[in-house]
Amino acid sequence: MKIRFFLLVLTVLLTNALSAQELNNPKETKKLHQNSTEQKLEINQIDSVMTKSYERGLFNGNILIAKNNKIIYQKSFGFTDETKQTKLNSKSIFNIGSIAKEFNAVSIMILVERGLLNLDDPISKFNLGLPKWSEKVTIRHLINYASGIPKIESGLDPVSDADAWQILRSSDSLLFEPGTSYKYDNGNVFLQRRIIEKVTGLSFEEFVTKNIIRPLKMTNSIFDPKFGFKNRTSCYDMDNLRCPEMNFISGWLWVDINDLYKWIEAMNSNRLISKEFFQILLNNPYAKEEGGSLGRYYEKESLQRHNGISYKFESIFLNDFKNNITIILLSNNLNRVWDLGYTVHNLMLGKDYEILKKSIYQAIRKESLNDISKAIETYYLLKENSKNEYSFDNPSELNKLGYELLRLGKINESITVFKLATKEFPKNANLFDSLGEVYFTNKQYNLALTSYKTAISLGGTNGNAEKMIEKIGKEMGK
Repeated sequence: MKIRFFLLVLTVLLTNALSAQELNNPKETKKLHQNSTEQKLEINQIDSVMTKSYERGLFNGNILIAKNNKIIYQKSFGFTDETKQTKLNSKSIFNIGSIAKEFNAVSIMILVERGLLNLDDPISKFNLGLPKWSEKVTIRHLINYASGIPKIESGLDPVSDADAWQILRSSDSLLFEPGTSYKYDNGNVFLQRRIIEKVTGLSFEEFVTKNIIRPLKMTNSIFDPKFGFKNRTSCYDMDNLRCPEMNFISGWLWVDINDLYKWIEAMNSNRLISKEFFQILLNNPYAKEEGGSLGRYYEKESLQRHNGISYKFESIFLNDFKNNITIILLSNNLNRVWDLGYTVHNLMLGKDYEILKKSIYQAIRKESLNDISKAIETYYLLKENSKNEYSFDNPSELNKLGYELLRLGKINESITVFKLATKEFPKNANLFDSLGEVYFTNKQYNLALTSYKTAISLGGTNGNAEKMIEKIGKEMGK
């Protein structure tokens, strides 16, 4: 009874104290209420964007947003796999593609800070059995994709660790002199992981677990999980077909969205490496416009952006240092993750934004595979009756469809789509370049020439049209 009476008195005293504080600082109190109201409005706007995007088939995945080091919005939309039997939740783990390359780069920096490595060490120092070119390739080159080492992958063919060793050890020449160009390739990642193992005597997975995963309490992260692992998602496409379960080089960390946020927050607060070393990883001295191991860094905006794609898995995070905002989206159904990340960011900065429209590509894709005339008819019907609902103002929608048809060997259908695209966007040089490509593939050289010349007259396509015109000349001269 005495305890209850004491708690009651304490509550009254605290309430009175807070009331007195509000009376003494009415402006501050008003500001707090205003900020709270504004944040609720912002969260409601974000939720509206995400909900409508999910309803329009533009997002299946998890989102987390933090502001001023506090999570303000987190939600799951959709399902763990193509069966659509199990809903996603905050514990769902995703393949984050290239974002996982951050873990080997930061591990390298941990070893540098400990004095066990030097960024300018040649990789020949580690006795990896590589050719003579290893004497002029340094660790700094590897973490910035400026090494010029031979490619270990071509197309979507899986490459195991053994395959990677075979390719690298049997290739006598580099693609370019180290430090003179940039090539984003998993060979650089593979060698980083092997150097970590050589220096520490631990497997890459063991080193990351001991020095990163456990200290950060990333309790739901796992390397290379097999199908059926608890909380593991599977990617699938718009036809609800599961992606192939294929293995590449080892060492890919799958995470849930909370663990990825712990990682980003740890990097921001310099819990793993110093601010100096974090900046070294953010700024690629060899290819500033391309980015490096931590994605792309926009110095003017003080913004880090990193995205990753693996089959139909797609992830992105925007790390806005200036405004202390972190936006993370993880998806297992490749769609509009990139656009959504920037839409939400613009919303939070008070800039103009637009809720994404339904994909016209998705709307006519199936018909295009079976009856291209019917697909074009559907296109115009939707444009007449639902213009504001679909993405008719986005030229990449038709461009994507045209290339998909081309890859499937449906050349005439591809030509039809690209002709529609150039009619709809008559001032788009890239679409005329694409039409030229499909004409060239079909050996309709005169039509290809006309398309490429139009592309040049509209501003060109970074020299590609000129190269193709030269190539066509050689073909016609045979």
